[in-house]
Amino acid sequence: MESHIQSNSRRYPSSLSISQSHRRENQPLHDTLFRDVQNYHFVNHHEHGERLHLDEKPIPICNTGIERGKPGTLIHDNRGSSVEKEVVSAKDCGSSMGETAYEETKNGISYRCDAEDPPAPEMKTSTHGSQVTWDSDDDPQNPKNYQWSMGRKWAALSIVASFTFVSPIASSMISPALKDISKDFGIKSEAEAQLTLSIFILAYAIGPLSVGPLSEMYGRVIVLQLFNLFFLVWNLACGFAQTSGQLMVFRFLSGLGGCAPLAIGGGLLSDCFLPEQRGKAISIYSLGPLLGPAIGPMLGGFVSQNTTWRWCFYSTTIFTAFVQGLGVFFLQETYEPLLLDRKRDRLCKETGNQALYTAFDNNDRRLSTKIKTAMKRPFKLLGTQPIVQVLSVYAAYLYGTMYLMISTFPILWVDRYGMSTNIGSLNFLSIGIGFFLGTQITAPINDALYRRFKARNNGVGKPEFRIPLMIPSSILIPTGIFWYGWSAQARLHWIMPNIGAALFSAGMVVSFQCMNTYIIDSYTRYAASGMAATTVLRSLAGFLFPLFAPAMYKGLDFGWGNSLLGFISLGMGVPAPLLLWVYGEKLRSVSQFAAG
Repeated sequence: MESHIQSNSRRYPSSLSISQSHRRENQPLHDTLFRDVQNYHFVNHHEHGERLHLDEKPIPICNTGIERGKPGTLIHDNRGSSVEKEVVSAKDCGSSMGETAYEETKNGISYRCDAEDPPAPEMKTSTHGSQVTWDSDDDPQNPKNYQWSMGRKWAALSIVASFTFVSPIASSMISPALKDISKDFGIKSEAEAQLTLSIFILAYAIGPLSVGPLSEMYGRVIVLQLFNLFFLVWNLACGFAQTSGQLMVFRFLSGLGGCAPLAIGGGLLSDCFLPEQRGKAISIYSLGPLLGPAIGPMLGGFVSQNTTWRWCFYSTTIFTAFVQGLGVFFLQETYEPLLLDRKRDRLCKETGNQALYTAFDNNDRRLSTKIKTAMKRPFKLLGTQPIVQVLSVYAAYLYGTMYLMISTFPILWVDRYGMSTNIGSLNFLSIGIGFFLGTQITAPINDALYRRFKARNNGVGKPEFRIPLMIPSSILIPTGIFWYGWSAQARLHWIMPNIGAALFSAGMVVSFQCMNTYIIDSYTRYAASGMAATTVLRSLAGFLFPLFAPAMYKGLDFGWGNSLLGFISLGMGVPAPLLLWVYGEKLRSVSQFAAG
């Protein structure tokens, strides 16, 4: 809302525009530059005052070279222009804060201003400013621009998707070999054997809390490469474990490293792809975390049957080393704040102007403050953002159900159907087929629906346009669970439980892709932290669900045991997309983290 301020018989034009938007974390309300949108001059302000109209965003200051003054004095801009500024009390502007504002005279026109200091990545620098931005809308250094070739974007996505694929394979590959591992290490308890499998997923719940925020501090590439190297080392160590305790510790440590692609991948997609391009990219990225756990046991069954269970770890280590090498040569940094920081540092060195800054700079640049702020962000998102909470809980339930099914497949096919380990592991193919078909269906439809809704909304896209596909998938998921459970209990032909498993996995991958894209579209800059928050809950579920699976099936059998899971899925899955469709935009509008 526009307003003109009267003071000392002066009328102040509305060209000095101030925005009231969400303040950047840990950034004080002083040392902020604002732009006169008519005269393109930056003015400085010391803390609160009265807000003017809301059409421009403020730009954080780094080192402007503007001197401070007391009320009633004149301040000169030591960058070369003689701008006259009269510092006045904020009380004169109607502020109840009693802090300092100022009045500026330029070309015979007086201005008075105040504001807050949220980041403004969209803001372009004026001819008199010192903000470093992209050179133009087609700057080839900007990963989102079409000038950053699609080849480079898909190369980055393919490498991250490969990392995201191999880590979940390692998480489940030993499932068919649990009996052999128990025999070698003298494990008597079935729960302890399941813990050997699921402790890897427990690490998935802890690692993203640091991986996602670290990637928002130091960039995607260095964090991804270092954590995957950590995974490679400890995954190899699992193959040399001599006790069950060693195997569990090494599995946990390898899981800490293997969680990086799951936590960072969403941020990379947000960096590279525009909203209307993300559906296809998400379909490829999401396939790894879901298809990996299904393919892993298939491979593990043949490996353990023909060699030894230790080669489950050796083989995944070899593949990880290959992808790691590709990443060293072809994976390029995509995180916009880091790229602009590098550009600022280069320009500071070339021009000698140390007053350059970016829209992402924080006044407090201490490493300890950055780390503290970044580490707290996933907890803040999970604790304060209803969007993240709803999607995280639903995703956690689906992920836990998937790992419960995967962990009990050997019980069903080997013990109940009497198949060998080799042949029984082939049934995991049904889960993989469901994931693949669901991905191929979702990718084109998701983007097509987004474009259609965007066109109907006068060309303005919204994250809520990702929601419609979640509704049919929320029906398909429990249908598959019921089909799988009752056909397994009745010991029908082996194709029948596999059809149910395929229906469940197809519905699950559709929901996952819609949820991941919705979070990335809603929290673009903090997409890595948003994905980290969801990964925490779903990984906890993936760890816990297999532990109670044997007891549940022993008491309820496959029929009623899976019916219980199906009814819960129906109760959670149907309301979630409807609530987000109705209230999602309102929730984003009051969020300090959400885009737009």
